[in-house]
Amino acid sequence: MLYRIAESADWEQARETGFFASPDLDMDGFIHASERHQILETARRYYQGHEGLMLLEIEEAALAAAGLRVEREWAESRQEYFPHVFAPVPLEAIRRTWPFKATAAGEFQLPEELEGI
Repeated sequence: MLYRIAESADWEQARETGFFASPDLDMDGFIHASERHQILETARRYYQGHEGLMLLEIEEAALAAAGLRVEREWAESRQEYFPHVFAPVPLEAIRRTWPFKATAAGEFQLPEELEGI
């Protein structure tokens, strides 16, 4: 599975159009995604102070079946490979979603279903 932290406006648009896209698709040519173990550090670095976030779980096999290209590319700043999706994600490929917000102390936590996987 791949994961994407989504801004509320992007998620609402996806629910209206049937496809998830975010500004990075236009800016970078792909949608940034994460593996499960990368979610919390991504949230800490890029989503502090954001309200109304959703965590999307995306089935990579469903993306492949829809003909979408996914590549793992090296992120020098994190010293890890990250999955990039090179087209809008059809809602059928999004298996689960969770509200994703920081605790009062400002730390993000994974949904219970993702703990220990």
